Amino acid sequence: MHKQTKPVRAGKKLVPGLRGRVWIDGTDGTFLGYGRVVMLERIREFGSITKAAKSMEMSYRRAWDLVDSMNRQAKRPFVELATGGKGGGGARVTEDGERAIHLFWKFSEDFEAFVAKEQQKLSADELFKK
Repeated sequence: MHKQTKPVRAGKKLVPGLRGRVWIDGTDGTFLGYGRVVMLERIREFGSITKAAKSMEMSYRRAWDLVDSMNRQAKRPFVELATGGKGGGGARVTEDGERAIHLFWKFSEDFEAFVAKEQQKLSADELFKK
């Protein structure tokens, strides 16, 4: 599991700094972003959109909309669904979904490194109070 970047605080006071997030836009708007990738990871972990949604304190409907959006915008689906039956239904992350997870976290790591490097420039400048 990856961490989400949050504002840096010294006590209750925000520390000035450079922050940002990575997301990938597609034909219908957001294609991949932090929440969508975590959703894919949770589906992989639980084998269920319902359980993944609950683990993220999200409605099933919202989770389904995210999965549907990714699947529609991808060349091949990131999540395959199994209908109910004796063993019940379920969901699994496809090979393309796994590649998307890996690529997103790689982009995110590269972006974090870029932000840290640029933060050094900002810290060296006397633009903000210390």
